[in-house]
Amino acid sequence: MIDGIGIDVVDIKRFHESLERTPGLREKLFTESERSVNESSLAARFAAKEALYKAISPDHGLAWHEAEVINQINGKPAFLFRGQIADLIDGASVHLSLSHDAGIASAMVVIER
Repeated sequence: MIDGIGIDVVDIKRFHESLERTPGLREKLFTESERSVNESSLAARFAAKEALYKAISPDHGLAWHEAEVINQINGKPAFLFRGQIADLIDGASVHLSLSHDAGIASAMVVIER
């Protein structure tokens, strides 16, 4: 059964400008591992975290570092959960799709129980 769906779209140029304008924002939003990817991929990871927040419901908070976007061996994106978000997601399957093209990054999250 689908428990939640979330989608988010990020303008990559605007996202880049936000990172440049706000010192420490990159460190606040992303784990060390996430920060190693290019900016288009980073924007898609931000969209993933926003989509996850929408899928789990606005009633729950989301600590940015508790949901890390990783790539599986086959290249497929997935979440690595820690802390309270791991407890909240426990037992659910979380599906993640990322894309970036033409200056836009997007993500979709589906949570199944």
